Amino acid sequence: MGIAVQVDRVSKSYGKKTVLQDVTLQMRQGQIYGLIGPSGAGKTTLVKMLVGMERADTGKVNVLGEAMPNLKLLQDIGYMAQSDALYTELTGEENLTFFASLFKLGKEAKRERIAYASELVNLSGELGKRVAAYSGGMKRRLSLAVALIQNPRLLILDEPTVGIDPSLRVSIWNELLRLKEEEGKTIVVTTHVYLK
Repeated sequence: MGIAVQVDRVSKSYGKKTVLQDVTLQMRQGQIYGLIGPSGAGKTTLVKMLVGMERADTGKVNVLGEAMPNLKLLQDIGYMAQSDALYTELTGEENLTFFASLFKLGKEAKRERIAYASELVNLSGELGKRVAAYSGGMKRRLSLAVALIQNPRLLILDEPTVGIDPSLRVSIWNELLRLKEEEGKTIVVTTHVYLK
């Protein structure tokens, strides 16, 4: 398998606060990686660099063979932020339809991906409700569905199971393992909790 992510001597500061210093790592395609550490350790800053939302002060970040940031790669990267980025005045289905349209999915592909993603996160029966009426856990699940909507090669999940009940959390981890095993997805997960 090839290299999905290459981070070479990356540093990042905000003002006088150094968040990342001389970080080097490599992630192979088709694997699951965890970035584990306490709040403030720089996990979110690093994943934002992988997505192209932040630039390193020094060093290089390459994703799927391309230097980041790179707009061409948006189709290939699914990103679930630590904070939900949803349109609360829309329904769950309208949110998924909107995000699917950003990736220019055809009508049938859009329908299939919405059905798949909503089933995965156990929201199929809730898609007609406005997101404003969703619980915090439901919003996290919808955010995960949005990250999966375009069938990305690289999935980056920042604290994906915070606020999700334990039984659904197990189901989501099992599906992430399936995505790795059967579809060869590369998955990067941040957490402040050690995972077994």
